[in-house]
Amino acid sequence: MLDLYLRNTLFRKGFLISKVNLYLRNMLFIKGILISKINLYRRNALLRKGILASKITADSQVQGVLRKLAPQITDKSLIRIGAQEDGGYLIPDDLQGIEYCFSPGVAATATFESDLAERGISSFLADYSVDGPPITSTMLKFEKKYLGAVNDDRFMTLESWVNKTVPNHKHDLILQMDIEGSEYEVILETPNHIWNMFRIVVIEFHGLHNIFNPYGIKLLDYCFTKMLTVFDVVHIHPNNVSALLKRKGLAIPDAVEITFLRRDRIRWREANLVFPHPLDRPNVAIIPDVVLPSCWYR
Repeated sequence: MLDLYLRNTLFRKGFLISKVNLYLRNMLFIKGILISKINLYRRNALLRKGILASKITADSQVQGVLRKLAPQITDKSLIRIGAQEDGGYLIPDDLQGIEYCFSPGVAATATFESDLAERGISSFLADYSVDGPPITSTMLKFEKKYLGAVNDDRFMTLESWVNKTVPNHKHDLILQMDIEGSEYEVILETPNHIWNMFRIVVIEFHGLHNIFNPYGIKLLDYCFTKMLTVFDVVHIHPNNVSALLKRKGLAIPDAVEITFLRRDRIRWREANLVFPHPLDRPNVAIIPDVVLPSCWYR
């Protein structure tokens, strides 16, 4: 795609260009915005056209964050739960004793929750934008609220949802969260004693291109670091809907599915150097899958 080519060309020259359409990207190229620095006049001119040009995070900082997320092979093999496309995820084969899954963000299908139900695991779903789950089952309970960082008429925190739904629960839980960018505020707001209640966590992280923004990387790094105090990363799969943003050996999808396993469940671990996993499938079947770039694990 020409606009992706131009975006990556500008990016390699030191520009992070966001929210710019193909016409404006071509205009930038024609006007010679392939320069290493941008003065205030030109930056304001771009801003008036709806284009935010910012400095780019140092490559070494980006690589440092990616190294933290390097997936581990553990004594728990991975299984696929859910569809053979979007809505299916790889999780550790460590479900014994789990009774409940929390699944914020309701899509047109519920194959993940249906597969868990067949294994005797009930699911609690939540989403303010819909009136209920796509299927009817006694194993699914629905709450018409968004998951977020506050409790009000439209939002609830993960802590309040868990405490309300399974008060005094003593067994492990699963979380599968795809909430279109709100995952960061949920991670920051949720205290570690709640995270420790979850044995397995699957999160689709959005907006990862912001890792190249000096302020964006701080948010991402803080969220990932917090999760890694409780969990290890055991799998990463890029969503093939988003293109890779590339720069000097770095390649970042805008959205990735990351599977976490609580650290006390792991007897041994070693670095995973082989991708994709045999059970990985493209989120959109008609588009070639995106293999996790080697900069994420080497």
